[in-house]
Amino acid sequence: MLELDQINSWPFKEAELILKKIGNKVPAKGYVLFETGYGPSGFPHIGTFGEVVRNNMVQKAFARISGIPTKLICVSDDMDGLRKIPDTIPNKEHYKQYLDLPLTKVPDPFGECNSYGEYMNSRLRNFLDSFNFKYEFVSATEYYKSGKFNEYLIKVLEKYDDIMDLMLPTLGQDRQKTYSPFLPICPKTGRVLQVQVVEKDLASRKITYLDEDKKAITVSVLDGNCKLQWKPDFAMRWAALDVDYEMYGKDIQANAYLYDKICRILGKSPPQQMSYELFLDENGQKISKSKGNGVTIEEWLKYGSQESLALFMYQSPKKAKKLYYDIIPKIFDEYLQHLENYNNELDECKRLSNPIFYIHGNTPPKVNLGKISFTLLLNLVNACNTDSKEVAWGYIDNSNPSLTKNDRKYIDSMLGFAINYYQDFVKPKKQYKIPNQEEIKLLQHLLEVLDIIEDDAEKIQNAIYKIGKDNGLDLKHWFSSLYEILLGTKEGPRIGTFVKFYGIKETKQLILDKIKL
Repeated sequence: MLELDQINSWPFKEAELILKKIGNKVPAKGYVLFETGYGPSGFPHIGTFGEVVRNNMVQKAFARISGIPTKLICVSDDMDGLRKIPDTIPNKEHYKQYLDLPLTKVPDPFGECNSYGEYMNSRLRNFLDSFNFKYEFVSATEYYKSGKFNEYLIKVLEKYDDIMDLMLPTLGQDRQKTYSPFLPICPKTGRVLQVQVVEKDLASRKITYLDEDKKAITVSVLDGNCKLQWKPDFAMRWAALDVDYEMYGKDIQANAYLYDKICRILGKSPPQQMSYELFLDENGQKISKSKGNGVTIEEWLKYGSQESLALFMYQSPKKAKKLYYDIIPKIFDEYLQHLENYNNELDECKRLSNPIFYIHGNTPPKVNLGKISFTLLLNLVNACNTDSKEVAWGYIDNSNPSLTKNDRKYIDSMLGFAINYYQDFVKPKKQYKIPNQEEIKLLQHLLEVLDIIEDDAEKIQNAIYKIGKDNGLDLKHWFSSLYEILLGTKEGPRIGTFVKFYGIKETKQLILDKIKL
């Protein structure tokens, strides 16, 4: 039996809260529903993916402790009006004419789908599918127009005054004059309108508003003729879909009490919730879909594995983290270390405290990489100054002759990422340090040591350490100087491991080339 208090992972803590909220029994619908929302106003970014993968991590934990079936839905708010033109689309000026149209009515600027909203939805779905997530994609446009939300749109109309009493104190004076939970879709222009509602008729399920010419227009609130303001919409969705768990960014957290109260006004208990911190770019600015700053999903996957990206999402979700290219090698190596620890661990509670369980479930990859890390491969490619896997494999095979077919396949994928990263980020910034006379003497001493030392990473590391210590050097500066002189970078893997991996003969030649400069 699991000792839950011994499991140190945030997904398990969240799973326990869900189990407590549903009273340790299967909901009437037969499963626990996890929901994640997506605003397709701009390209899906890593933050968008993070919300889905984190929900999936809590799902894994919940299934492990409860055995209750679960379901994950990803809801796209694609009926929202286009409020501003993203910087990331072509022919930006042309799209000003489509402002305030529902995203599923705005033409696709890339000419691939029926609408802008559909294109952005397809980008997200394709990526989620590549991760083999089990989820159901929900289009708000489809649910509104098909009548799937009608029952709860009627309830919003019934509780109109209660919702207004809740919302109006949160708004400025000017906004109060025109605010309504319902946003009519203009019958003439198709635009999403933020207008004053002057009359509501529960019997006919219609509202009347004043258009820009002060003419009274009456429309049904059902079947996609209206949509809800985003705060009431958020809560209506909880009630209509009977959501049990929702995760959202810190920017939404301030409104959580409104969602809760509206959900209760509509006759349902709000779901268990978790807020997470937002990602920042390298300048400390919030990552934005419309700005296109930060690292995109596709860019991360050019330089790092899916699993490394998932690990980044797992780590400290309630702390703001910078998301930029320099962190990818570090996260990749942390993933490899967690994987090794998981595969070597027998204690179930410790395994369930390891992020690998939330990334892979019970079936993580079985590989034995020894001392091979992503950083080591990156420095190998750097030393070889190559974009050829074949050249790099010559060194890998020389120092690791007993690799299995499965290990080789895994390393080969890592090598592809390392080459991409080297070509785009390391090579353009390489600045070799020209050794001074003192450093040349130290390198000559190192050459003498390498002539007689055993081909053992630890002994090589200790010998290099001893050279620095015997000469009264600051050891951190000594190792940094070696990287700058030999590789043109300020840091790298454990240098004894690198020399063993790259080869003593090859390292000696590398040193000789630098001394002769």
